[in-house]
Amino acid sequence: MSELIIAVAGLLAVAAAAALAPRLRIAAPLILVLAGIGVSFLPFTPTISFDPEWVLAGILPPLLYSASVSMPTMNFRREFTAISGLAVVLVVGSSVLIGLMFSWLIPGVGLWWGIALGAIVSPTDAVATSIVKRLGVSRRIVSVLEGESLLNDATALVLLRTAIIGTAASVSLWSVLGRFAYAVLLAVAVGMVVGHLNLWVRSKITDSTVNTVVSFTVPFIASIPVELLGGSGLVAAVVAGLVTGHGAAARLSPQHRLSDNQNWHTIELVLEGAIFLIMGLELSGIVADVRSEGIGPAFAAAAIALLLTVVIRTVYVTMLLFAGSRRTRRQERSKPRLDRMVERVQFADRARTPDRADHAGPTAKRIARFMTRLRRMQNDVDFFLSAPLGWREGSILVWAGMRGAVTLAAAQTLPADAPNRSLMILIAFTVAAASLVIQGGTLSASVAWIKPAMASDHANVGERARMLQMLGDVDRRVRGAAGRNDAAGRNDAGGTRDEARSGSGTDAWAAKRLDLAVIAAQRSALLDARDDGVFGAESLDAALTNLDADQISLELKGSPPDP
Repeated sequence: MSELIIAVAGLLAVAAAAALAPRLRIAAPLILVLAGIGVSFLPFTPTISFDPEWVLAGILPPLLYSASVSMPTMNFRREFTAISGLAVVLVVGSSVLIGLMFSWLIPGVGLWWGIALGAIVSPTDAVATSIVKRLGVSRRIVSVLEGESLLNDATALVLLRTAIIGTAASVSLWSVLGRFAYAVLLAVAVGMVVGHLNLWVRSKITDSTVNTVVSFTVPFIASIPVELLGGSGLVAAVVAGLVTGHGAAARLSPQHRLSDNQNWHTIELVLEGAIFLIMGLELSGIVADVRSEGIGPAFAAAAIALLLTVVIRTVYVTMLLFAGSRRTRRQERSKPRLDRMVERVQFADRARTPDRADHAGPTAKRIARFMTRLRRMQNDVDFFLSAPLGWREGSILVWAGMRGAVTLAAAQTLPADAPNRSLMILIAFTVAAASLVIQGGTLSASVAWIKPAMASDHANVGERARMLQMLGDVDRRVRGAAGRNDAAGRNDAGGTRDEARSGSGTDAWAAKRLDLAVIAAQRSALLDARDDGVFGAESLDAALTNLDADQISLELKGSPPDP
């Protein structure tokens, strides 16, 4: 019964933090961490310990899956260079450099144990980066931070396992690279299979409630077998989410997507809140374990480690921005040549004789695929030129790289024979908590002071106008074709079809079917535009959501009775 009472109290605390956060202008994760720390030191509060496997295998896969489903694949693709660098190169570099510091600073901790602790404190937290999303910064900043936090946990955990193995046996660079490549490639393969299988199975299910229940199992179906085979279950869950998010608009009904969205938001709220609340509640027990060894040295080592993570991240982001600016200049110089290539291919395609036998055959399909790639490249160049990342955006990328509950959970997976294990866990907790409180608590003020590019509705006015024009053209084309077909049908039937289908009910049903056909054609046009990168992901999502609402409204009206 006591566990049930604690669970109910925790749910109420999560709900209260989410409700109070906008009024207090403090992110809900910070409220929960601070509240958990305060409660943990009350005399009547028992020592709280939490099995880290529940976080790594039970909480993180659904959270990362949910985040990847909602992340536009177009943004992930465009920012993949920055995301992969931050998620792999930066994590590995930070782990090694911070590990060297730990091996020198903490008595009895060798190089491999130092690298293990460095791998624990290096990755940013997927949940923690949700703080920056509420500040209204440009979508490029949010996309890079989200993509980084989706993948860097896997890098850190693979490196952590490798470092622990290295403490007992010699490990070569090639074995580390091979282990990492195997973990990632296996996860990508399984994640893609699970994602496509998920879409196929759920497209056959008509009940939205059953569909959502099935969706809750997907991150575990992707992550568990990969973990058992020695791969990264978190990457598998992320890949399955990206595949699902990309294909959901075309494969799943609006009712299914709406149900998924609502229920997954609830799951996110509960799991995110629980993970931060538990993180705070564990502090008193961690401090008690280290009291005999001295708390001061742990706090000093944590402060140095946190400072070093910020310095290393600053250096790497600076190099990333420099490389990005060089790429932008190359794209600017190549843009006229790319535009001319698109015009030549379009001209050659129009010049093809319509009555040729292969006008819809393999040659035409190859040309269409080539044109899609060219248009995508053209729109990508326009995107990078219109929204460059400067030092202001880079500063936010640095300061928003917060650590979180993953750091603490990973620290608690250290084996029992690790030297100064309790001290290492306290250092990891202090780095994560201080990062959340200091960086997360000052992020809003930092944005106001640095003034990076912000997400602006005014910047999307022209894009929305072009999108509305495209949707209007599709509407007129479908209705015009339907009118011509209807007229042809009446002429062929000599008027008997009108007489047989006369009546207001039949007219209403015909109008409803036409409206649904228009919505289907408009959705197809938007998905084609998404593949070409014509419009921004946010504008596309808003338009697709509006179409879903229109379709649900029409389908709820039901079929009119027969006359």
